[in-house]
Amino acid sequence: MTKVYLFAALACASFAVISACGSSPKAQADVELPGAVVARAKRENLSSTLKVAGQFEAYQEVDLHAKVSGYIRKINVDIGDRVKAGQVIATLEVPELQAQVSGAEAEVRHSESEIARAKSEVSRAQSNHVALHAAYQRLLHASEKRPGLIAQQEIDDALAKDQNAEAQIDVAKSALAATEQSLGVSQADNQRVKVLSDYSVVTAPFAGVIAKRYADTGSLIQAGTASNTQAMPVVRLVESDLLRLRMPVAENDVRFIRIGRPVEVHVQSMDETFAGKIERFSGALDPSTRTLVVEVDVPNPTLKLRPGMYADTVINLEQRNDVVSVPTQAVVQTEGQPYVLTVDSGKIAKRIVTLGVQGADKVEILSGVAAGETVVVSGQANYQVGEAVRAQPMTVSMSNEGGNR
Repeated sequence: MTKVYLFAALACASFAVISACGSSPKAQADVELPGAVVARAKRENLSSTLKVAGQFEAYQEVDLHAKVSGYIRKINVDIGDRVKAGQVIATLEVPELQAQVSGAEAEVRHSESEIARAKSEVSRAQSNHVALHAAYQRLLHASEKRPGLIAQQEIDDALAKDQNAEAQIDVAKSALAATEQSLGVSQADNQRVKVLSDYSVVTAPFAGVIAKRYADTGSLIQAGTASNTQAMPVVRLVESDLLRLRMPVAENDVRFIRIGRPVEVHVQSMDETFAGKIERFSGALDPSTRTLVVEVDVPNPTLKLRPGMYADTVINLEQRNDVVSVPTQAVVQTEGQPYVLTVDSGKIAKRIVTLGVQGADKVEILSGVAAGETVVVSGQANYQVGEAVRAQPMTVSMSNEGGNR
């Protein structure tokens, strides 16, 4: 049995030697070289993007309060109803306010009557002054023609009456002015009460959807005139046909934010993607999160998007055309300057590079690598400078492993 095993071992060894001798030296060397996954630096258009999560909010949202206190006589809307600007939401019953309106209108009529009477007094005073002044002039003229014919006392009495009648005109005119001022006060009070009466009808300040209904017919509503009172609103109205998509942008990317910059919005819950642009952003960072709030206006005529829904947004930060780029995973970031490993004549070389725009899975190389050169895209820590390697082209699946910022 021992001779059989020895013969089998010698046969196997001989077969191995014959097989090795039968293969070419180059093929044997390629099998022994370590493989390196590589890609070529290319010239292409590159854009830097930022991916952040955002939340939809109503463009406008307000709790509608009544300006006056009263009972709700009729409420015309319910949750989910779409209303137009100026549409009547509810009507309040305020009996005492109607009495005030009637009283204010009566006061205006009384003031108008007083003005008419005062004007008559002015006319009477003017007529009386004309008659007395004429009498005085006749006496004075007769006395000048025939001195001593008329007693001086009589002339003096006529002059006094003339002057008194003239003074009565001024008194009547002053009374008329005071009455006219009283009419102005009455009209202002009447206008104030009428405005309050108009507030008994609650209308929609803008077109939107009723999101919440707080009161029913017969509910007592307190006047919402002071911020420190807990007056119950009538309804909550939100403008939903135009939404605000709000998203936080980190401090490092704030310098790229501009009004009008394109944004791609993807709503995962509805599997829909649409384009937008930055409409506005806050003027300061949130101290607690160090982020800047950016807003995108999103038309929503069918109301399929709801406030509170989330969306993924991709903001185009920079665009560079015809630049040298390599896969993002080819760049090794160190405490010093970043570098890449290249395969030159089958050997590993180290290149210090300067980076530019960073895209979703590519990064711009400003210096250090030229278009067409081969760079290592994975396992850079496993290779030494000058080491001979066997280049293996990067597959498409590996090129898509890079992500957004």
